[in-house]
Parts: sequence; structure tokens; C-alpha cells
Amino acid sequence: MTETKRTRQPNGASSIYLGKDGKWHGRVTVGVRDDGKPDRRHVERKTKAEVTKAVRELERARDDKKLRKPGKGWTVQGWLEHWVENIAKPYVSENTYAGYEVDVRVHLVPGIGAHRLDRLEPEHLERFYQRMQSNGSAAGTAHHVHRTVRTALSEAVRRGHVPTNAAEIAKAPRLEEEDIEPFTIEEVQSLLVEAAKLRNSARWVVALALGLRQGEALGLHWEDVDLASGYVRIRKNRLRPKYAHGCGANPCGRKAGYCPKREQTRREHKSTKSRAGRRTIGLPDPLIKILRQHQEAQDRERIAAGADWEGKGYVFASPIGGPLSPNTDFHTWKRLLRDAGVRNGRLHDARHTAATVLLILGVPDVVIDPIMGWEPGGAARMRARYMHVTGTMLRKVAQQVGDALWVPTGADNETARPDKKNN
Repeated sequence: MTETKRTRQPNGASSIYLGKDGKWHGRVTVGVRDDGKPDRRHVERKTKAEVTKAVRELERARDDKKLRKPGKGWTVQGWLEHWVENIAKPYVSENTYAGYEVDVRVHLVPGIGAHRLDRLEPEHLERFYQRMQSNGSAAGTAHHVHRTVRTALSEAVRRGHVPTNAAEIAKAPRLEEEDIEPFTIEEVQSLLVEAAKLRNSARWVVALALGLRQGEALGLHWEDVDLASGYVRIRKNRLRPKYAHGCGANPCGRKAGYCPKREQTRREHKSTKSRAGRRTIGLPDPLIKILRQHQEAQDRERIAAGADWEGKGYVFASPIGGPLSPNTDFHTWKRLLRDAGVRNGRLHDARHTAATVLLILGVPDVVIDPIMGWEPGGAARMRARYMHVTGTMLRKVAQQVGDALWVPTGADNETARPDKKNN
């Protein structure tokens, strides 16, 4: 039986035809539009071979789910602003959102925002990172921006707005890990002597002895401290405050944080997000004594403040019981270093110091990890980063090697040299 020649392709099939304009045209069904109608994509070429190749490529992209959705494409600016406010913000922590928002507003939108999202190339990003650093941004800042745009583009790929993630292909800014030298025992002792002169002096003892992160120390509440049993539970993190203007119709002309009627727009603290971060740490006896004295001093402040006392339960609080500002805490640390005559260092270096002390004391890794709040999967990497081999430890090992390989002076000569065999 002779097959009847088709005059048209079946529904949904791709079609290739010669148009009245003399060009070859192809149409490929790639899905369904938002209104329920078929999404048919059109290509045109000069020859049938060229349009056939273009149609096959479009079909492969459709089958591999690498076609962007129909409709007007996003610009990089439009997508990033939509992503950070409507997709990221409801599902990430306040601090993570704040980092994303700054990267988008300050760096990404001015730098690459005018590009069409589906035409953004890895080379665009690599040149952008170079410009950032040429204009004075640190490599760490450029690297953070790279992670942000990579996350945003991953979501665009997942939703079908772009076929590939240009940031996954682009080379990230080179980030050399900074050499960190923990404070010596002598430096720690100098800091503790000087800290004893300050209000909230126990704050710095906790940092150097327990290695708490800044947010963990400032978020500590008395309900999490058991001085009778000698332990502290880490469950909360202090958040960096954020303010909005409260001056209404009569703007003060200042930044929101300096507005006389400013309003807090971010909660003061949040629960520690990781299971490893929620931990219990034993307190050394001298630190228990210091915390008792600190508690008594805070009780005296509470009585002096009277009705103005806020009573929020913070271990390290303002003179009226409110939370401490992380920014003020940082500047207090810098002043403490200067007054103690100790070299300049980051506040986070106190955490490196505490980890190194645990290493010096020979505390097993299985005990160190929960004390420091390290996740089991990344604990080895964190130990390598935070625990530093000191000169004292190196000298001790050298002595042990010497004792093993060389016999002490004055030993019997027959023992001090290998036995000779008779020839």
C-alpha cells in the first residue's frame, strides 16, 4: 500500500519550510507558555542545511532543559534585585541576607547589571572581579561577591531563566589564606591583666579561654550559664543591629543609625543555626570565679539603674541591661590591645588562640571539636586552620627526636656506637 504524503507535520513536531522571503524557517515546540498555549520557537537561515542544524540544536537544548523561559528576558540587575528580596531574603538568616544585599547593591548592579541575564559570559565576571580589585576592593570582598552571584545564577538556572551558570565557569578571584599567629601565653596574660580594669572584663576572659565567636559571647544569657555545675551552653547568636528612621515627616538628615528616633528593624539575637554550634562547654575554676564577680557587678548596676533596667538576661550587657553592639565590642577589643601593649590582631584571633591552647594541652580531637563548635564533616579542615603549632611545641618535639636518635653525653662508648663485627 502506497503511503500518503503528509502535507503538514503532526502537532508538536518541529517544522522546516521555505518562506516567501526566500529564507528557510524552522519552528520547534519547546513547552507550554504561561497562558497554556504551545511555546513555539522560531529560527531562520539562508539554507535548508543551516536551518536544519539550528532546529536540531534547539531540540537538543529543549531535551536537555537548557532553554530559557519564554517572554522578555531578565537583565542581570533585574534578576539579582528580584532574587535577593523575594527568593533569598525569606529563607536565609539576617546576616546572610545583609551580605547578599550589599554585594548586589554596591558591587554587582553597578558593575554588571546592564547585561542581559542570558548573555552574561564568564569573561564578563572575570573582568568585573579584576576591576573591583583595581579599584581598591580586597580579594576577599571580590571572592564574596563571586559566591553571591554564583548562588543567584544557580537559582536562575534551576528556574529555567538561563541555560548555564556563568559564575560556575568563571575563575573565582584568587584568595590567599592569611597567615595567622595566635597570641602567646605571655600576650594573653598581659591582655587579661589589662582587661581586669574594664567593665565587662569577663567578656575578654571568655574569648581567650573558651574561644567563643563574637556573636556567641554577646548572645550569651544567664539562663545558659550554670556556675554551680561549672558549664555554659551556647545556644544564641547576637545579631548586628539594623535601624530605620523614626523621624517621620521631619527628616533628621542623618543616617538611620544616627537618627535620634531610630527604630530597630532586626531582632537582637537568633538561635545558633548548626547542631555543632549548639554545645556545652566546661568552665575552668578561675573563670567560674571571674563570672561570679561579674554577676555581682551586674547586680549592682541593676540596682543603680532602677526602673531603667531593661533586664533582658544578657551576661555581657550595657549599663542598663541591654545588649552590647558588636561594633562597640570590636573597638573595645582594639583599645584593649593598645593598652596592654600587645600587637594588633583581629578579635577572631582570640578564637585561634583558644584552639591552640587546647592543642598545647594535648586535648584529644574528639573533645576539641565540640568545644570549638566544629561540624564533624569539616572538623579536620577547621583544626588545620585554627590550631597552630607553636615554637614551644616545635622545641619539645625536637628534644624528643634528639633523645631518640642520640645517646646522652657520658654514656658507655660501646653503647654510643654500633657494634663492630670481627672480620
